[in-house]
Amino acid sequence: MAQRVVVDPVTRIEGHLRVDCEVDGGKVTNAWASGQMWRGIELILQGKDPRDAWVFAQRICGVCTTVHAITSVRAVENALKLEVPLNAQYIRNMIQGAHNVHDHIVHFYHLSALDFVDIVSALKADPAATAKLAQSISGWPKNSTQEFATAQKKLQAFINSGQLGIFGSGYWGHPAMKLTPEANLMAASHYLQALDYQRRMNKVVAILGSKTPHIQNMAVGGVTNPINMDSQSTLTLEKLMYIKQLIDEVGDFITQVYIPDVAAIGAFYADWTQYGRGVVNYLSIPDMPLDTKGTTFALPAGYIDGGDLTKFTPIKDFHDPYFEKGVKESVKHSWYQGGKGPLHPYDGETIPNFTDWQDDGKYSWIKSPTFYDKRAQVGPLANVLGMYASGHQRTQFWVNAVLDAVSGHLGSKVGVDALHSTIGRHAARAVRCVVLHEELQNQWTLLMENIAKGDTKTFNKPVFPKGEIRGFGFHEAPRGMLSHWVVIENGKIKNYQAVVPTTWNAGPRDEDGNISAYEAALIDNPVAVADQPLEIIRTLHSFDPCLACAVHLTDTETKSHYQVKVV
Repeated sequence: MAQRVVVDPVTRIEGHLRVDCEVDGGKVTNAWASGQMWRGIELILQGKDPRDAWVFAQRICGVCTTVHAITSVRAVENALKLEVPLNAQYIRNMIQGAHNVHDHIVHFYHLSALDFVDIVSALKADPAATAKLAQSISGWPKNSTQEFATAQKKLQAFINSGQLGIFGSGYWGHPAMKLTPEANLMAASHYLQALDYQRRMNKVVAILGSKTPHIQNMAVGGVTNPINMDSQSTLTLEKLMYIKQLIDEVGDFITQVYIPDVAAIGAFYADWTQYGRGVVNYLSIPDMPLDTKGTTFALPAGYIDGGDLTKFTPIKDFHDPYFEKGVKESVKHSWYQGGKGPLHPYDGETIPNFTDWQDDGKYSWIKSPTFYDKRAQVGPLANVLGMYASGHQRTQFWVNAVLDAVSGHLGSKVGVDALHSTIGRHAARAVRCVVLHEELQNQWTLLMENIAKGDTKTFNKPVFPKGEIRGFGFHEAPRGMLSHWVVIENGKIKNYQAVVPTTWNAGPRDEDGNISAYEAALIDNPVAVADQPLEIIRTLHSFDPCLACAVHLTDTETKSHYQVKVV
């Protein structure tokens, strides 16, 4: 008999995500993803000065603030066909690189690892045996008996104090937990260490962006960071060298801790390469522009049809008509007025029309995007596969390195196909993290070399023509491809639409009834204990929608309800 499992809310995205699942015979047979809060920024921006749009737009999210700021100014610059000074491109690239690296470390260790790591089990581990295990997979200096003993004491102190925080509501002892006590202690110790390394990377964002969250240095036409090696109130050599130090400090943690941990957990949970496949049309965009016009990029990308890497179409530049013409959004199953069919974002409407939940009708505040009328998955997996298919050498190197490490643990070959899964999304995010970190180092070098040539320009003044102009901006954000679309008339915003990663992945059914990436990935997902749906959370978290704080379960026969806290 089918049971209805309701995860509400799934947090760490702007708004509240609710996911309903029908569970029958120990697996998910149907799913609905629902955005439970109306964003409304689109209406707020109508009539505003386009130069101010980024300030409002980055308030779409309190986590991914930099990404909306950067994408918004790119959209306006695109409409104006405005070039951006090289220094501004490099500074923006460093901000986005640092933000993404910080975000990926936080996501794996602090928001999703506990779906696989049993903290209670870690208290039973032998620190010496844990050190031996950790040293067998990595030469990280902190993989010592003393470090693991100290971490174990910290975990025990949490329990003794009764102030468990994030550790207080996990499904400890759940039958889907597989790690040994020593593997659990290793991961828990690295969880604590990651708190420091993500903080260091976020300092880079704060220094260049003047603050974080909600950076203050963006401008249509560049950035507001003046470069003067002799003035302490500007971007000086001293600040640039400190940024380099912070970047370098985080590198060893990524390669010696994050990558090995993902490979080890992936091997322990190899069966999870069979779950969470879902939509395998992958959409990502090129990023980290290397010229003033946005025509060459450090990181290539594009569209992959049906999960076949040989069916790859590159997206070439900031003005690529292939991308611009391909995006539409439907509101047939969303709480908005509509009826005109899927609309291009330039013509998009955002008129709220709440009708309560309808399984076969409207059930979400999120729209349903398509790319050339197909549902697509965005995110680190889409981005890594796009770079891999395009021949990006460092991506290919790190994908192969992670898969080889997993193969070594298992004693059998694991191929790229394994990435189309719940655990594969975590592996792809780790690969993206290390590739971004390497490119972050390169962007720092490019900035320093350009300044050494005597170029200190960071801003080109925008001039708005009379009449109507249109533009779009995109950015490969931590959760996937983000685009903003703006229509400007006589120097004021006439229409504005933000098609965010969660819109692509978590939208409801589209115009033709096709389900989204979240919904598709949950189908056939196992659920061992109906009132402890850890496995549902695992697949959801692999997309990085964030931390769920409660689950409501409904028995469709008796109408009884149960509430259980989860992480």
